[in-house]
Amino acid sequence: MNNSIENNLLESISPLYTLSVTSKLSEVPSHSIRQYIDKGLIIPYKKYSKRHLFSDVDILRLRYIRKQLDEQGLNIAGIKALMALIPCWAIRSCSTKERNLCHAYQSVTHPCWEASEKGSECKNMNCRECNIYRIYWNNQNLKSLLIPLIK
Repeated sequence: MNNSIENNLLESISPLYTLSVTSKLSEVPSHSIRQYIDKGLIIPYKKYSKRHLFSDVDILRLRYIRKQLDEQGLNIAGIKALMALIPCWAIRSCSTKERNLCHAYQSVTHPCWEASEKGSECKNMNCRECNIYRIYWNNQNLKSLLIPLIK
């Protein structure tokens, strides 16, 4: 990856915004953002003071969640199930052995960042910085993410 693309990507995941600013930028009420955090739909950056900070990617994610709730008629459980369909094991090219040890591969209701047991490739990784957690929100059509994996 060239440096300018990598720097832009790093800037977009950098925690920059407080909850109130994130609420304004995403047009999602603060109490809803807190609910999405509690339900595992979003992983904010936490400062030592336990204050949450959010990135540009988080704002895209929040807008997508609201769209699914308001326009598509999904509930939070439906959105989590949709997120659980993201084949992280295929995107990260995990071996069959790794897949069988990973709860993300086995779960149909929880996305990979909520897996209690992860494969060795993901075990010590910060899910907030993982491409699996980020890429889907820039590409709002799950089918377009899956089609290349099926071919």
